Amino acid sequence: MTKKEIQKLIRTLETYCGDKGLRYTPPRRITLEVIAASKRPIGAYDVIEEMGKVTDKPKPTTVYRAIEFLQEHGFIHKIESLSAFVACHAGHNHEGSQFIVCNDCGTVEEVHLCHLPKDLQKKVDNTGFKMAHWNTEIHGTCQQCQA
Repeated sequence: MTKKEIQKLIRTLETYCGDKGLRYTPPRRITLEVIAASKRPIGAYDVIEEMGKVTDKPKPTTVYRAIEFLQEHGFIHKIESLSAFVACHAGHNHEGSQFIVCNDCGTVEEVHLCHLPKDLQKKVDNTGFKMAHWNTEIHGTCQQCQA
């Protein structure tokens, strides 16, 4: 993300917290800034290290709580296979996330399918399962690495 996009995302977080009566805290803000500024998915301990460059190094529990909050409210996504986080590029207004993950360079692109594919939705409905959200990761090699 560009600096301008990161600033906009931070303002969105501040407004969101104000509108919902949630606490807008420095650890939440800085954690989101670090994750959004990262060129690749970033792990929690890397977030802690980066935060230590701009402020006192936070305790892991502080960062994990901030990550949990940001994930719960749709500002970041966890790439499960990498145990790492990326900023949401869809304005945190969707119930599903899909990611294309390059196995060579580690870049991740968020894909925006707003609804489950019809056949998968039918399977979920037939089980009586109540879906909260869904995530899909597709691993392969990006165009740049194929060249």
